[in-house]
Amino acid sequence: MLLLRCPLPFLLLLLLPLDSRPQKLPTRDEELFQMQIRDKAFFHDSSVIPDGAEISSYLFRDTPKRYFFVVEEDNTPLAVTVTPCDAPLEWKLSVQELPEEASGEGSGDPEPLEQQKQQITSEEGTELFSYKGNDVEYFVSSSSPSGLYQLDLLSTEKDTHFKVYATTTPESDQPYPELPYDPRIDVTSLGRTTVTLAWKPSPTASLLRQPIQYCIVINKEHNFKSLCAVEAKLSSDDAFMMAPKPGLDFSPFDFAHFGFPADNNSGKERGFLKSSKFGRQTSPKPRVDLHRVCIGNKNIFTVSDLKPDTQYYFDMFAVNTNTNMSTAYVGTFARTKEEAKQKTVELKDGKVTDVFIKRKGAKFLRFAPVSSHQKVTFSVHSCLDAVQIQIRRDGKLLLSQSVEGVRQFQLRGKTKAKYLIRLKGSKKGASMLKILATTRPNKQSFPSLPEDTRIKAFDKLRTCSSVTVAWLGTQERNKFCIYKREVDDNYNEEQKKREQNQCLGPDTRKKSEKVLCKYFHSQNIQKAVTTETIRGLQPGKSYLLDVYVIGHGGHSVKYQSKLVKTRKFC
Repeated sequence: MLLLRCPLPFLLLLLLPLDSRPQKLPTRDEELFQMQIRDKAFFHDSSVIPDGAEISSYLFRDTPKRYFFVVEEDNTPLAVTVTPCDAPLEWKLSVQELPEEASGEGSGDPEPLEQQKQQITSEEGTELFSYKGNDVEYFVSSSSPSGLYQLDLLSTEKDTHFKVYATTTPESDQPYPELPYDPRIDVTSLGRTTVTLAWKPSPTASLLRQPIQYCIVINKEHNFKSLCAVEAKLSSDDAFMMAPKPGLDFSPFDFAHFGFPADNNSGKERGFLKSSKFGRQTSPKPRVDLHRVCIGNKNIFTVSDLKPDTQYYFDMFAVNTNTNMSTAYVGTFARTKEEAKQKTVELKDGKVTDVFIKRKGAKFLRFAPVSSHQKVTFSVHSCLDAVQIQIRRDGKLLLSQSVEGVRQFQLRGKTKAKYLIRLKGSKKGASMLKILATTRPNKQSFPSLPEDTRIKAFDKLRTCSSVTVAWLGTQERNKFCIYKREVDDNYNEEQKKREQNQCLGPDTRKKSEKVLCKYFHSQNIQKAVTTETIRGLQPGKSYLLDVYVIGHGGHSVKYQSKLVKTRKFC
């Protein structure tokens, strides 16, 4: 194939008979060719197809586009690949004989340019191949005649991108990765939130030792036939994700809604049409639930954090990292398993129920008051991290909130109403909580808490044998008990955090750790502060202090632990 490096009209001028002396068309200058291929702007918006390089271009709907290239010798191998991106294409490859007399040197005046162009393009060439559809399609010939080849493309559905690759050395180029004899993707394991995929490696990697990486595409709509089609759905500036660390598969669905911003650059190419009433207006692309990730050269991968009972489509592309050209495996699809039916726990009026939730898990509870009621109160005590709570009455959502510590929700009642409570655990770890539902407003098992449950230590009042601390109370009269425990000097905040189970009461402590208990409250919330001096401590020692507030029903809540240290020298 001849690489044409000039505007088409000038090219055609060279091809037309200008002199009686025949001249052989120039052959490809490989060094110059490689230089120009690196210059992406060289073939931008050109009608010339270079030999051995893939070009990307754009088609307006119902507006045909024609490309040219020259094969200068008979019996030349030829391969042409057309890749539709986001719409089906109609394309045709044809050939015309080259003029028998062609020369760049002529004593006569050349014919007008348009007349020359018309002379060589007005005749219909011999059709070699045609195709209509959205598959990646090929024309391959081991022996092609010399001539001027024309590639005509048309999109009747919408404006679209496409790619074209042509070469006269298909045996040696091999820019596209080769597929294995079985190009299917196998689903080897299926769970409620995970799907494990496996595939056979590309011979380009295993036999030819060329650098190949595999890119997986996951979405909930359909399979894709080319990576070009995937890129058309994604933002133009969105790069491939980095490969995950060894032993850790990537989880692209680690968030509620996955997707990418629409590509708003597609209309810039023809922005001058905006002021014309004849110009077709472009609308922004909608967001799509589509994700891709390149995972290196391994051929097994687990996609996790999917939604239960949901169908997903999986596509695999082998990408030659030297050429950045790709080949699609046969895509597959799978539906994740249904969520395991949750056992619903029945709540009894006025009785505290303990609930344990696995990491990222959920629990369902049901409360059906036996008598008519005007109000219903839900008291929740989260022992560790915050939990999410949803309450529905007869299917209608009444509240959805995050709960940390002790919270109370009072809702309007309804005759014969049934309440469904959904509790969702933390992502950090397992969750523990206590919950009470009652239709009796005076039935309060959990004590009230101030907004700030920290214990403050006064450094200036610290001695070798005592520390003085203070904490906030409420307007409600409650019983407060303070406990101490000697700890090592290397006891840190991380260890303290692991012991922050607020649901563990004084009954779990040793009697020797108890300092005192007292009742305290204040009608003036601004003055609801109490102090206490803890004596009998050892010099230079560290102690962990805990304050428990105990409600009328006997249930206790622990304040945030405080680490203190006595002075070593006094």
